Amino acid sequence: MGLQQEFEEYAEKAKTLPDSTTNENKLSLYGLYKQATVGDVNTGRPGIFNLKDKAKWDAWKAVEGKTKEEAMTDYITKMNNLLEEAAASTS
Repeated sequence: MGLQQEFEEYAEKAKTLPDSTTNENKLSLYGLYKQATVGDVNTGRPGIFNLKDKAKWDAWKAVEGKTKEEAMTDYITKMNNLLEEAAASTS
């Protein structure tokens, strides 16, 4: 299986993460996903009153400079860790 295909499978699995997944983890995944699919941040930072979008933008900006492959690999690793945590907390 290629990296792109594995990345896409984990992106689908991300939709099944439990509600207990922290916002910090969700934002980290979001930033890596955007870096892997779009590349470096290509928009201005949202305004001060747009907290949700600003947090997402900051998470994306934090991984700026990673290659598409690095971002995909980091995303998969992060998802594996979160899925393992979710499985451990339900057993």
